Amino acid sequence: MSDTQTAAAESGSVELRGVSKSFGGVTVVDDLDLSVRPGEFLSLLGPSGCGKTTTLRMLAGFEQPDRGEVLISGAAVQHLPPHKRDINTVFQSYALFPHMTVAANIAYGLRQRRGVDRSQIRPRVAEALDMVRMTRFADRKPSQLSGGQQQRVALARALVNRPSVLLLDEPLGALDRKLREDMQVELKLLQGRLGTTFVFVTHDQEEALSMSDRIAVMLNGRIEQIADPYTVYERPATAFVAGFIGQQNFLPGTLAAGGRSVEIAGGTLQLAEPVTAPGAGAAVRAAVRPEAVGVAEKPPAEPANALPGTVAAVSLLGDVLQYLVHADSGQELLARVPRRQAGRLADGARVWCSWTPADVHVFPAEASTPAPIGSAA
Repeated sequence: MSDTQTAAAESGSVELRGVSKSFGGVTVVDDLDLSVRPGEFLSLLGPSGCGKTTTLRMLAGFEQPDRGEVLISGAAVQHLPPHKRDINTVFQSYALFPHMTVAANIAYGLRQRRGVDRSQIRPRVAEALDMVRMTRFADRKPSQLSGGQQQRVALARALVNRPSVLLLDEPLGALDRKLREDMQVELKLLQGRLGTTFVFVTHDQEEALSMSDRIAVMLNGRIEQIADPYTVYERPATAFVAGFIGQQNFLPGTLAAGGRSVEIAGGTLQLAEPVTAPGAGAAVRAAVRPEAVGVAEKPPAEPANALPGTVAAVSLLGDVLQYLVHADSGQELLARVPRRQAGRLADGARVWCSWTPADVHVFPAEASTPAPIGSAA
């Protein structure tokens, strides 16, 4: 492969190799390795302080790594300033120039950039406006736009330069829930149409699940798991990922001999596949998602993977009914049942909660989770 072909193949790729960053002696990003494929929509997801924004800032050039390499389209850029990297960044604060029109805001970056043919500015701005469906607002000022419209202008301003990589730092965080959900769909469709590499920072799990090709879940400056949304949700690699993505019922117990079951207070959890670590007799945490828990007034035919209890609260979540059940053995369980399939259970009703062996995930007891042991919250 020639040098030209290699460059083309790597255009839009992102790679971090052994990148670390500390502030005041506190390590924020810890020996991080990450590869983003050209044209991929990758989300960095995690709680506040996990290192995701610092990672993005090092990609953008606003922070320099203490150690390691940052590569964009195959070229090391860790010592280059932001304006010399083939990237653009969209922030939560859109930072539009209030005295300029929408069109002038979008054109600003092109006018400041060397090597741009002046005759191409107007058609490229028109193309960017059409891309984000803002053509009819070209002559308006930012103060005359809604939050969602301002977000579109910020996107157009970043994309008009045709960067190989677009970095987005929680750009939907300032929008209300309905508008944010609408923009999630639009952003994903736009990225798919352009084929531009997107690296998206968010602490919102639903946002990451709905838009990403892959999600890198971060904790304490490291990646806990990186995979497609389905894998991260259905097959979490760690207890932290299991609890951070969606909700879980965590049940403390002991791994039985052979690793095919877990003994918990009030019963036994059968597992679909044997667990070989941490070994028989070890303390573990079993995790079951609320949507995997069935609720019935009669006991199931199979006593394993079932606990009796009392309904403590019922909540309507749109097309889902959520039951909070106090198990007789002391655990609290969340169950989410499609509304049309749910029985008419009231507070105080006696019920059985049950689930299948395939819905049980087992983690070492000492593994960190975002919620206390036994909590479904």
